[in-house]
This record gives sequence, C-alpha cells and structure tokens, in this order.
Amino acid sequence: MENMQAVNSFVAAYLKKKGFKEAEQLLEDLQNKDSAPIDFHNDPDLANFIHRFSPPEDEVARYRDGYSKLRSWTYSSLDLYKHELLRVLYPVFIHSFMDLVAKGHLQEARTFFNAFHEDHQLMHSRDLKKLEGVLSLSHLEEMEFARSLRQNKVNIKICQYSYDLLLQYLHKTQSSAMLGVVNEHINFQVISGQPGSISDDMEVVTLIGSCQDAANQINQKEIHWGLLEDSLEERLEKEGGLLSDSEKIEGENKEGDAEESKKRSAEGGKQGSSTKKLKKDKSVNTTAKSARPEAKTTSAAPRVKPELTLPIMSTEVEQSILEDLRNRVQLSSIALPSVSFYTFLNTHNGLNCSSISHDGSLVAGGFSNSSLKVWDTSKLGQQNGGSTVLGENDSTSIEHLAGPNGAKRSYTLFQGHSGPVYSATFSPHGDFILSASADTTIRLWSTKLNANLVCYKGHNYPVWDVQFSPVGHYFASASHDRTARIWSMDRIQPLRVMAGHLSDVDCVQWHANCNYIATGSSDRTVRLWDVQSGECVRIFIGHRSMILSLAMSPDGRYMASGDEDGTIMMWDLSSGRCVTPLMGHTSCVWTLAFSCEGTLLASGSADCTVKLWDVTTSTKAPRNEDKSGNPNRLRSLKTLPTKSTPVYSLRFSRRNLLFAAGVLSKNV
Repeated sequence: MENMQAVNSFVAAYLKKKGFKEAEQLLEDLQNKDSAPIDFHNDPDLANFIHRFSPPEDEVARYRDGYSKLRSWTYSSLDLYKHELLRVLYPVFIHSFMDLVAKGHLQEARTFFNAFHEDHQLMHSRDLKKLEGVLSLSHLEEMEFARSLRQNKVNIKICQYSYDLLLQYLHKTQSSAMLGVVNEHINFQVISGQPGSISDDMEVVTLIGSCQDAANQINQKEIHWGLLEDSLEERLEKEGGLLSDSEKIEGENKEGDAEESKKRSAEGGKQGSSTKKLKKDKSVNTTAKSARPEAKTTSAAPRVKPELTLPIMSTEVEQSILEDLRNRVQLSSIALPSVSFYTFLNTHNGLNCSSISHDGSLVAGGFSNSSLKVWDTSKLGQQNGGSTVLGENDSTSIEHLAGPNGAKRSYTLFQGHSGPVYSATFSPHGDFILSASADTTIRLWSTKLNANLVCYKGHNYPVWDVQFSPVGHYFASASHDRTARIWSMDRIQPLRVMAGHLSDVDCVQWHANCNYIATGSSDRTVRLWDVQSGECVRIFIGHRSMILSLAMSPDGRYMASGDEDGTIMMWDLSSGRCVTPLMGHTSCVWTLAFSCEGTLLASGSADCTVKLWDVTTSTKAPRNEDKSGNPNRLRSLKTLPTKSTPVYSLRFSRRNLLFAAGVLSKNV
C-alpha cells in the first residue's frame, strides 16, 4: 500500500513538473475516489491517457521502428503483390519525416531521413533534394512543395488483396504511427482483379486533394479540339489534289504501262524483262497501300472557327505549301521517315537551343554569349568572299568559319540580347525568327533583311521558350515568372497573360487550330489555355518531374509531353486523361514532333537518341486492352542513336522528312 502511495506521489510530481494539469487533476480525483489504489496495469483508460503524454523518445521510436518494420514486411512480401505494396512506402516515409519535423524532433528527423532515403532515390530524387532542405518547422510551413504534400492526399491504385494484406499487417502490429500516417495522407483506390503491372507505377501514384479537385472541375469545361475551317489541307482534299503514295505510284505505273506496250510492240525480245518490272511495280504499289491505313487521320477531325483574326496568306506562299502537301510522303509503322540530322561542332558548351525551319533550309542556334546564329543549309560548304556587313544595323553580320579542307561555312550572326538565348523559333514561312533570352525580352528578326525588327518586353524574369503559331503572326512565350503570354507581331505588349502554374513555365506549344496553347511547368503539370479568354481549360497531372517538351497531334485531339526523367505521356485533350506513358528514354526528353498525318511521334533526348513511336496503336487501342493492364500500347518502332550528340530539336517538314539537330558533346 505504501509502495502504491509512493508511486502515486511520484506520478503526481512528474505531472506537475511537466505542467499536465488535466492529468494531475484526474490523478487526484482517482486518489480521492474511495481511496482505492490505482492499478496501472489493468486500467486501460489510464494507461492510454499516460501513453498520450509519454516522453518524446517513445514517439520518435514509434515512427522509426514502425517504418522500419513496415519496410521489412513489404520487401519480404510475395513478388506478385510486392510492387503494389512498395508504392505505400514513399508517402509513408516523407510524411513520417515531416511529422517528426512538425513535432520538433529535428535531429531525430534528420537521422530518420538519412537512414531510409536511399530506398526512394531512384524514383524521387528531386523531391528528396527539396525535402533535404527542411531543417525547421518554419521551413516546413514556407516551402511550397512541403505545404502541398501536407495539404493534399496521395492517391494510390492497389488491388483488393494487396489492400487487405496491408490492413491486416497494420492492425496486427498495432503500429499507431504508421496507421495514422496512412489514414491521414493516403487515399487508396482499390481495384478488383489481379495486381497491375510494375510498369504502371508511373501513373498510379498521384497527388489528390484541393489540387486534384480543382483539376477535375476545370477538366469538365468544354473544348473544341478540331481543325480550322477551310484549311489548305481540307481544300486540297476536296479538290482531290492530295494524292497518296499508292495513287502516285498507280499514276506512274499507268505511264509506265503505256511505255511498256509501245516497247513490246517494237521489241518483242524485251517482254520478259518488262513483265518483271511490271510485277515489281505492282508489289511496290501493294506495299504502299498497306503502309497507309491511317493516311487521312486529319480529315476525320471536326472543324472549328478561329478565335483569332488569322493573317492573310500570299498566293505565292499558298502555292508553295500546296505543292508540299501534294508531294507529302505518307508514313506509318512500316513506312518510316527519312531523317536529316544537323550537328553543331565546336560550340564549347555554349549552345542552349536550336531550331529548324519548316522546310529544313534554315537552322538556328541560341548561345550563352547572347548571340543567335542562323545557317542557310543550301550554302554550307560553298566558297565565299570575305566577311560582309549586311544592312545598316551593326548588330547583324555575315561571318565565315573555316571548315574541313579549307572550305568556307557561312552563318548569319544576330546580336542584340544582353543575356543567354534559351529558345528560337522560325515562322511557318521562314521569313522571321523569334528568340527568347535571360534578359526577359523576346526579339523578332528578319531572315531576309538580316535585322532586328522588334524587341518585346513584358516578362519580369528569363524567358525559357517561345513558339510561333501554326499560321504565323501570333506567338506564345513561357517564363520563369510562372506565366505564359500570347503576343502578335504588330504589338509590343502581350495580348493575353496566362497565370496559374505554381512554378516556372518551361515550354509552350500551340494547338493545331490556334485556339489553345499548352504549357509545361516545373510544377510537373501541363495546362491547356483558351487564347480568347485566357482561362485554363485543362490540367494534366501525372508527370513526376519538370516538363521540358510538348507536341500537338495534327488532328488536334492528342498531345504529347516529355519530362526531365525521360518519360513521355500521351494525353487525350477532350477528357484530360493520359492515354499511355511512353517508356524508353534514359534522360531528359528535350523535343517532340508528330508526323504530318499524325501516325508517328518522334522524340529527341539527352541520351543521344531519336525514337519513333507508333501513335495509331495507342490512340485506337480497344477498351479490353486497357483493362488487361498492358503498358506497351504505344510501341517504339525504331531507336536512332547518335555517336555522342544529345538531340535538341526535331521538325517534320510538310513533306514528312524528319529534321533533327544537336550538339556534339565529348562529355556524354
């Protein structure tokens, strides 16, 4: 009895010392109640109450031991379910770390982070670098990334059996810390059937909550993804002038047949060879027919009216484009494009960007020394006179570099920026070029006059990207100031400002009908904006790193986006959902381009390869294939490696020749 009183007095003194007045009052009430002794072992209510006010060492141990045991249990699970259960570890890890920081256990949180962060280094290295900088509670509250994680739940797709296994483990081990983290920060989307493929991991873990709710609401807005009315392609199709490869070969064969009949009447001895030639031509004709099952994908797209006032096209330019369209090569999975690759040499790590004109006749490079250089490919290797200054503007000149065997190679040097040039883009007809710079400006240059025409000022920070619209005259820019802006050549102020991204807007791309632009950001989202209203009409969530490149399909229905991790995602604009991820690149995807009829997608990467993807097998995949969990709906047709040249830009010409450009790198 005396021992119990001593224990009671000791507990009362401890509670008083720690300032737990409620617990102290409760203890006095229990002591005064019939003067009955307190049984700490058999009174669950009191045991739970004292457990709430246990020393902080126990709290730290609960997180550390709880996560360590969950990790060991997950890695020892059956292989069939292991990859699904492993998805749970990362959100549990980061929230356990942030919980320890929030409760003031800074040193213990750092020890916890260092002990387990290597498990997630491969998939989440950039997120971990950000969290590594969290050293105090104030950092947790001020850091935008950490605040977003704390305010939103992580959505994880998992099969029913994996979900049941996890719940059984958490209840069996009575791991209150882990159960609390899972309950508060993870939302499980339980699906029936077998576990998904391990390659689905890229798209099954997404952030939900206020961000996702807002995205879902925005994605309900109506968009018109069709092509412009009365386009040149449509007019050519109505006139019957857009011939397929097979029709071209048929026409050639008819002429050939007529010639052969004349030859047969004159020279009967050549009949055998003529028959062989005719059979060969017919076999080519058959191949061409089978190679173009999707030759007219754009003709099926709906037609929409333009929201912008379109520029008037000159008759000369129109005829040139129509001629290119008539001679377009139809591409498919068995008829791949020819590729012309331009390699920059001796840039001394100074080349930031490159651009190719629509016909491949001009190639531009933006450099760290604030210069823009344009090469005329028709003049490469030609002998030329001395250095000449063109026009009256000293900022533009023709310079010559000595090439191999003493040959002269000329380029046009455009100078005017006061900072590195990060992006350049040619107008559809090649008579203008835009450049975007770290000096916050965009400059318009004339490739015919070789002079700077306009300097556009509006952004407050470096401009990362600039792109001409498909019809010219209008262009869009993306900046470090988290905005994208729409401009017209005849006005020095922007027409629209698109604000909404949470971080840098790294790339921008126009829709085929010029009524929308897409922006990719370091906040790992892609947004689609209405150019007339300036409103965001779609948010695409799924990437795990910053988006570096965008491309729109010619029919305007699909969009491809490439990120820093090497992942490409194909999106359906009408639904806002990912059709399929494209896995294959091992480094940043810097450039994307659709073929003119939309059957192929080309991607260029820092891993020194160009990849060609079959688009039709993805966009026309049956529904039952989606349910089967097959991750390879969009197959890679061919990988074109370079020796040591990261790919900076890609461009399909109107005749479907693929142009590519990059810089020779000795460090790769």
